[in-house]
Amino acid sequence: MARTGLYTGSFDPLTNGHLDVISAAMAICDRLVVAIGVHPSKTPLFDAAERAALIQAECASIATVAGCDVEMATFDGLAVEAARRCGATLMLRGVRDGTDLDYEMQMAGMNAVLAPEVRTVLIPASAASRFITATLVRQIAAMGGDISAFVPASVAAAIHTKIGVKPRP
Repeated sequence: MARTGLYTGSFDPLTNGHLDVISAAMAICDRLVVAIGVHPSKTPLFDAAERAALIQAECASIATVAGCDVEMATFDGLAVEAARRCGATLMLRGVRDGTDLDYEMQMAGMNAVLAPEVRTVLIPASAASRFITATLVRQIAAMGGDISAFVPASVAAAIHTKIGVKPRP
């Protein structure tokens, strides 16, 4: 039986931390749907199509090596409903620290009641990516800082193009 997983997030921008979780998720799934949350009240740096293109480009080689099919989707409601729509039986969530763990445990409990057929799998972040957040990446880039250690090169280039700020030497 094919195992389909759903990994949700804003991915604005895609970080090395996201790729860390995606890589781990591909090791346990036959098919991974990366679902980009779209919230009308938020103004993202990249629109959903731009985020999907960046994710797809970065994930293609990882998926080939892992033998996992990867797909992009968007959603604007409950993650468990997105899981049902794509046929996922696993929801994969990255955990960086104790704060994330507390939040994700609450969400896993709520989601288990809402969709008992969908299991939540928590994936601990690697030491190399534990401290990375998309919010900090955007802030550092906006101030001309070097973000190359936190995001893939293609994402760094897209960020610098989008915001019009190049890193200071």
